[in-house]
Amino acid sequence: MDIKDIRSHFPILDQQVNGRDLVYLDSAATSQKPQSVIDTISTYYREYNSNVHRGVHTLGTKATDGYEGARDKVKKFIGAKSTEEIIFTRGATTALNIVAQSYGLTNVKAGDEIVITYMEHHANVIPWQQVAKVTGATLKYIPLQEDGTISLQDVEETVTENTKIVSVMQVSNVLGTINPVKEIAAIAHKYGAIMVVDGAQSTPHMKIDVQDIDCDFFAFSGHKMCGPTGIGVLYGKKALLENMEPVEFGGEMIDFVGLQESTWKELPWKFEAGTPIIAGAIGLGAAIDFLEQIGLDNIEKHEHKLAQYALEQLSKVDGMSIYGPQHRAGLVTFNIDDVHPHDVATVLDAEGIAVRAGHHCAQPLMKWLKVSATARASFYLYNTEEEVDKLVAGLIKTKEYFGNV
Repeated sequence: MDIKDIRSHFPILDQQVNGRDLVYLDSAATSQKPQSVIDTISTYYREYNSNVHRGVHTLGTKATDGYEGARDKVKKFIGAKSTEEIIFTRGATTALNIVAQSYGLTNVKAGDEIVITYMEHHANVIPWQQVAKVTGATLKYIPLQEDGTISLQDVEETVTENTKIVSVMQVSNVLGTINPVKEIAAIAHKYGAIMVVDGAQSTPHMKIDVQDIDCDFFAFSGHKMCGPTGIGVLYGKKALLENMEPVEFGGEMIDFVGLQESTWKELPWKFEAGTPIIAGAIGLGAAIDFLEQIGLDNIEKHEHKLAQYALEQLSKVDGMSIYGPQHRAGLVTFNIDDVHPHDVATVLDAEGIAVRAGHHCAQPLMKWLKVSATARASFYLYNTEEEVDKLVAGLIKTKEYFGNV
């Protein structure tokens, strides 16, 4: 990978923040966008802005081709069997809520179990809490090992014949843990449960093959993978989606509407009520083109190298607590002794360095870590070792500023 060339595609990186060159280390929250994605969205609005599916005029046809063409790109990108299995949503959160509301509320009853982990993002916790409350099911948690990883033995001991749903993130947005979702899916299926994977933090950074994982549902967001905000994807096995009811109703998703009854369109459109996220989908398609041109394997190797370099350099700084396993995805979460992470992030921002501070929408994990908040530096294809060095220098300056030397 030619990082200098890659960075040249991201105009936002060529600026100064607080008089310093921007060091953007918050891609786990949202990634930056290459010029090709920005141009693709601009071209849609400038040249063929129109609604899809409804009109036979030229602009409508071109917009429909762009929208459905993006669906086909997503299908190939994650290894789905059919475009019927690809539903465009507002993001991974919406996708997970669709599974919970449409599949969960229908297929879970009192006495059943839903199994997740302590490391889940709130988007993969709260929907299942709500399903458990409504149905009387039990929400269970797979315990974590001391380093923040999952033991398959613990999965075996947590999942039972009463388990109906297992829902696990593929990569932790706090610990960087890469979970063995394929093996967890096999255990879930052995007990007759379905497997839901939150792929928000994995899809931008590694090759995904939903058929190889054999998950039943897979959710991810476009804005974390060089695409626009407001677009996400729910993948679901066709047989399951066909038997699920929509959770939103209105135009686009209907076949016939009578005075008292209505029928739905076929997949995937029955889950896409109203005017769809046209520009977002077309932008996501452009992001996929960009990532595939670079190569997901190359991106994963680059980020792994950065994460290991960051771990090595940060471990040399006294008074640092670093969370998560040694082998991890491209992020490092940490605290400085006696300095609140928000203060850490504020001082770093003065140095032009953008990191995330807070509970990262993972309060159950914060409780497990016995902290209220952490700071997080997350890397992507455009980050460099020199930026890691600036992060370390900024943290040393933070320690000095707060008298923690």
